[in-house]
Order: sequence, then C-alpha cells, then structure tokens
Amino acid sequence: MATPAPRVLADFASRTAIAQIALVVGGAALVGIAAQIAIPLPFTPVPLTLQTFAVLLVGASLGSLRGALSMVVYLLAGMVGVPWFAEGSSGFSSASFGYILGFIVAAFIVGRLAERGASTTALRSAGLMVVGNIAIYAVGVTWLKFAIDVDWTTALSLGVVPFLIGDAVKIALAAGLLPLAWKGLEKMQLRNN
Repeated sequence: MATPAPRVLADFASRTAIAQIALVVGGAALVGIAAQIAIPLPFTPVPLTLQTFAVLLVGASLGSLRGALSMVVYLLAGMVGVPWFAEGSSGFSSASFGYILGFIVAAFIVGRLAERGASTTALRSAGLMVVGNIAIYAVGVTWLKFAIDVDWTTALSLGVVPFLIGDAVKIALAAGLLPLAWKGLEKMQLRNN
C-alpha cells in the first residue's frame, strides 16, 4: 500500500504520535520565542513582534489541524501563566489578546490552504499568508476595540495600520521560505513530484 504524498512540510516528519505531539508543541514554542522579539510602540497597546511570521509559518508547515492545535497550546499555556506572550506577558487581560485568538483561526486557514498545495510557490504562499494575516487582524482588532472601548476607526488605526509594512515584509519572508523548503525536499528526493 502506497503512502499518500505529503500535503504540508510536517507530513515528512509526522509518522508517529510522538512526532505529531512534538510538531504541535514545537510550533507553539516557535511562536512563544518569536513573541519575545517585541518592540513596544508608544502610540498603540499592541507591540510589534515576530509572532505573525511564526504563526503563518507554523500553519503552512504543519497543516490545519496541527497548526491550530499548536496555537491552542500556545494560548492555553500563556493563559495559565507561561510568560511567552509578547513582552514576556501571560494571561488574557491584555488589549492584544485578541490577536492570540486570531492565531488559532489563521493557523487553521493557512494550514488548510497549504494542504491544498498553496505553499509550493512564493506567489501562492504569499496569498495564503495574506488571508491568514487578515484573519489575525479581524479577531485582534475586534478584541482591541472592545478592550479599550474605542470606535472601529480608532481600533483599525491602532491595531492594523502601524503593522501593515512590517507584516508585508514578514509575509514576503515566510512566503519565500516555504517554496525553498519544498525545493530542498525535492533535491533530497523526499517529495513526490
């Protein structure tokens, strides 16, 4: 019986239950580490971090289920006190907590699109990551609006506008990495053509 062709990068390493768990925990840890690279911005309660870069890569590399589970692990660990949210914070009372909720949605959507082949070229990878970023913004800005009690225009100016250029750069980097990983696997003759 033939093994099905891998749909996402993690399919190459996920042959056992232990490997599946390691991938999920590793994805959560990657986001936790990326959250520590944070720059507080004086004009918004949302810091600039590398979290979205990590979330999009985790979703695209692990697929929908493992990616979303990684973000659930990240969220739950942070809620019970692991200080690995942005700037070493934890809990769920921050104005930026909605973005963490959005990570779950984004990882699932990006993973699902990747499972359908959208992570094998830079252009398609960029497209799936834009969709994932929109999901993060949608949930994050909604939470932010109600957390600090502002109108939608203010919420967008605090929670989206300052991050557009940085997120575009992160999307370009992540979208470039995925096709390179697939090409590397092809060169090692691990990927079915």
